[in-house]
Amino acid sequence: MHLAYPAVLSALLFCTGVYGVLARRNAILVLMSVELMLNAVNLNLVAFDAWLSRAARSALPHDTLHSGQALTLFTIAIAAAEIGIGLAIVLAVYRNRGTADIDRLRDTTERGRTDGDGGDGGSDGSGAGAGSAGPGGTATGEKAEATA
Repeated sequence: MHLAYPAVLSALLFCTGVYGVLARRNAILVLMSVELMLNAVNLNLVAFDAWLSRAARSALPHDTLHSGQALTLFTIAIAAAEIGIGLAIVLAVYRNRGTADIDRLRDTTERGRTDGDGGDGGSDGSGAGAGSAGPGGTATGEKAEATA
């Protein structure tokens, strides 16, 4: 088998993963696209290892190191850890915010600050103190009563 077949397939998988990361808005689909890119790398590592070991076998018949396959095992372990931690973060954000949409999460973090005042709502000259509600939140006094 030629080296071009798995290389082209891996390039297509990687490009599909890049498109998924750039075009998707759901955090879980972005994680799946990252996994697709890592699988493309694994396919390349195994294909090049088989190709190089076939070439090295003719020169040194007893030297079979298979370093590409060892790197693939490390990549699979890293991918498993990444998806476990990534899904835990996505689930925590979904429980707190109610959405896994990346654009809406970015909008909620930017909405909390207004004109560099730190989001306290008291420096706009309207007479509102630190206990008043900010532009998108609740009053700090109400939070203190709710937790007491």
